[in-house]
Amino acid sequence: MGSNIKAIVLLSGGLDSSLATKIIVEQGIELMALNFFTPFCRCSRKKGCHSVVKYFAEKLGIPIRRIFLGEEYLKIIKNPKYGYGKNLNPCIDCRILMLKKAKEIMEKEGFSFIVTGEVLNQRPKSQTLNALKIIERETGLEGLILRPLSANFLSQTIPEKNGWVDRGKLLSIKGRSRKMQIFLADIYGIKDYPCPAGGCLLTDPAFSKRMKDLMEFDEINLRNIELLKIGRHFRLSAHTKLIVGRDDSENKKLLFLKEMNDIIIRSENFQVVGILKGCVNENIMNFAAKIVAKYIYLNSKKVVVDWGNDKKILYVNEQKEDFSFLSI
Repeated sequence: MGSNIKAIVLLSGGLDSSLATKIIVEQGIELMALNFFTPFCRCSRKKGCHSVVKYFAEKLGIPIRRIFLGEEYLKIIKNPKYGYGKNLNPCIDCRILMLKKAKEIMEKEGFSFIVTGEVLNQRPKSQTLNALKIIERETGLEGLILRPLSANFLSQTIPEKNGWVDRGKLLSIKGRSRKMQIFLADIYGIKDYPCPAGGCLLTDPAFSKRMKDLMEFDEINLRNIELLKIGRHFRLSAHTKLIVGRDDSENKKLLFLKEMNDIIIRSENFQVVGILKGCVNENIMNFAAKIVAKYIYLNSKKVVVDWGNDKKILYVNEQKEDFSFLSI
């Protein structure tokens, strides 16, 4: 039915968007996939979501573009027009940003409509009927967003009215249960899909707590957000923060992400590494050294402080102080 009709599909790598893609491909629509990602994407798979998304797109013969939402996404997090979900996830505003980007490409490159894997009422913030209508209104895409998984619960879209797609072959899925999607995945042979129920760190309570700390002290930037994903974090003052690695891998990441003015506080053999950021005086540095020393599993609490070109050796006495109240 879709002869000479081209559409854009938002392909996250999750099960829903993969199924939506497969359904529209089978109707003969020429697709191009957009894979949006942010600093807050997470995936438990070793290869990451992108590798699986790329493999899936190639298997279907669909070109794919990756689009990073960075600084402009951070602005949304600070003040989302439609608020947050359960934690710090600005779900509706996030969706609006992605679809505005997709619309720009659609209009510039001659695509006819946009396909998404959204399921009615699956997510309480961004996939209610009212939220879907808000998203269409804010993006100027009324009637041009086709949601194949829930199409029969929604008003007919322009692609359906114009006969570009067969509404009779679209689905009637709604709610949070994923039984039907898993059943369809088996039928379509979709076996490797990361982040099946979403993969955004902003939905995680512990990560959101750290994010709120960055927002409170106006320290949001892309590098600091990468640091939020690793280590133990301690707020020492309004302008000072300590991050301590939990293993060798995190220690290496901390050293890689270190900025010029950061101070390294570590064990002599680098088995424990801390990065002290912000405004530092002698008292704060010594206090930070005490925290780092708690994680050195040696009798001798010898702490090395690398401060610019200077190196200082501190011997921290065994102490039983509880620093948990500083933890974020």
